[in-house]
Amino acid sequence: MILSGTEIKKRLGSDIRIDPFQESQLNTNGYDLTLHNELLVYEEVVLDLKEPNRYRRIEIPPSGLVLSPNQIYLGRTVEHTETHGLVPMVKGRSSFGRLGLFVHATSGFGDAGFRGYWTLEMFAVQPIRIYSGLQICQIIYHTLHGEVNEYKSDKYQNNRGIQPSLLYREFGRTEDDQQLKFEFPPP
Repeated sequence: MILSGTEIKKRLGSDIRIDPFQESQLNTNGYDLTLHNELLVYEEVVLDLKEPNRYRRIEIPPSGLVLSPNQIYLGRTVEHTETHGLVPMVKGRSSFGRLGLFVHATSGFGDAGFRGYWTLEMFAVQPIRIYSGLQICQIIYHTLHGEVNEYKSDKYQNNRGIQPSLLYREFGRTEDDQQLKFEFPPP
């Protein structure tokens, strides 16, 4: 079952937290999340699943930023969310999909217990200009049946910004294993 917008509002401050929350972004069965003004772009020509990949930060200027095809852009939401006992799911808005912008390429389902900003995996079919502050995706909440074991991993939990892939950790690697320069200062 998916929670209605009215139910989301009722649960704010208990099992759902959205910060900042704007009533105008609440809709019939979800809440629109907005795009922050920073993106990450990988610098590697070939991305390696077993290694930390270098990336650089790009700021979206007020005049917008043109996304190029065949490039993954990692963005994040302005909103920090926290969910308990429910499964949050982020999906791109259809208006963006109709322009060939895939806002959340894969992992749209979050885990019960997730706290943090949502990293968006954006991919453009053709060049498209984007702007920060756009209501770019929607978060919806699914109910769970049965005992809930909340997400406790340190991999993406409590993130403070855009999260590049940390898949290399599953292979026993750490960033300290390699001397890489990451151009992402703490927020």
